[in-house]
Amino acid sequence: MDRITISDLSVNYRVGVPDEERAKLQPLLITVEIKSDFAAAAESDELALTIDYFAVTQRLLHFGAGHEWKLIEKLAVDMAKMILTEFHAFEVSVKIKKFIMPEARYVSVEVTRQRPSSH
Repeated sequence: MDRITISDLSVNYRVGVPDEERAKLQPLLITVEIKSDFAAAAESDELALTIDYFAVTQRLLHFGAGHEWKLIEKLAVDMAKMILTEFHAFEVSVKIKKFIMPEARYVSVEVTRQRPSSH
C-alpha cells in the first residue's frame, strides 16, 4: 500500500476538557498518514488519480473552525473519518500533538482507521 504523509501541520483548535481551556485556541501539530493505491497516478502523472495532499492540508487547516472538542482522541477520530469519507483513502492514521503540560514536550494521541469494506 502506498502512502502520503503530512507531518506536523500547525493548526489552532479549541480543544480541552475544562471550559477555560476550550475558551482559547490551542496550538496543535497534526501528522496524517494516508494509505491508498497510487499506481494509476504514478503511471499517468494525473493529480485526479491520487489524493491531493494540498486539498487535505487545506481541509485540516480549517477543520476546527466553529467546532470544539474536549478530547484530542475524539478530534483525531473525527479527522480520520473526514479524510476517509472526503478523500476516499483506504486507511488513515492521525497523530495529534498537544502542548499542554509544561513538564512534557507534548502529549500525543494517534488513531488509525480504515474505509469500511464494500461487500
